[in-house]
Amino acid sequence: MTPANEVVVFDNFRRDALRGTDIAQRPQVEMVEGDVLDKAALARAMDGCDAVVHMASIAGVDTVLRNPVLTMRVAMVGTDNALETARDAGTVRRFIDFSTSEVFGRYAYQVTEFDATTLGAVGEARWTYAVAKLATEHLAMNYHKEFGLPACSIRPFNIYGPRQVGEGAVHHFIRRALAGEPLTVHNDGAQIRAWCYVDDIIDAILLCLERDDAIGHSFNIGNPRSTVTIYNLAREIVRLSSSGAPIEFKEWPHADVEIRVPSVGKAKEKLGFEAKVDLEEGLLRTIQWYRRRGESP
Repeated sequence: MTPANEVVVFDNFRRDALRGTDIAQRPQVEMVEGDVLDKAALARAMDGCDAVVHMASIAGVDTVLRNPVLTMRVAMVGTDNALETARDAGTVRRFIDFSTSEVFGRYAYQVTEFDATTLGAVGEARWTYAVAKLATEHLAMNYHKEFGLPACSIRPFNIYGPRQVGEGAVHHFIRRALAGEPLTVHNDGAQIRAWCYVDDIIDAILLCLERDDAIGHSFNIGNPRSTVTIYNLAREIVRLSSSGAPIEFKEWPHADVEIRVPSVGKAKEKLGFEAKVDLEEGLLRTIQWYRRRGESP
């Protein structure tokens, strides 16, 4: 962030990743408490803005399972509010809609943006998030096509790093490993994920803001080099943190994603994006941050 940039953070602070940082004290940052379901408040916060990075969502599998209706309302109604407000503002030169790799369903190996997305079984709460996010992608693309709004979408694949809040596996594993408490793995831990360090997703956001080639497109953003099973992720975190914490297996009765590995060729071609931080380095940075914080469950 350079001094020339002024940033408005519009958030309801239910999952507060900003507490304990100096972001709110920076002179070029304005913090506004509000909800994307409140269109009038959103319009006031967006007044005069030239770029919108729309990340508002109900996140975390457990939270989605408990709140499937709110999950869909925040995604679909909230995104429509954000898009309509950006269109009305007339000053927005880029709108980035955050989607999800969940749109590819249970099995996603080297998937591209041109591969078919998958909708899960109706009534399975896990997929309400994916269905709603896929709808926001279509909505963002159609605001571009019909109204000329310069929009694009990002599909992040398993982002992790310092300051993460919520229910993510890396967050859970590191905090428990440092505390010497058991790391819980669902089922047999054979689920496969490609992990992307937070600095790399930030690079992708900046490229989408800066490059006109982003407009009208969806992009997979991830690091296919950092692919590992959940069980081996837990083992690696125990090793890198020099922890003696045990790994425990817990039956997970809900739908799960068995494999999720992206192809990022389109993002490389159009944006010049390529993830730089591989898994071991990213985990070490994250472990060191939690250790400095003295975090524990």
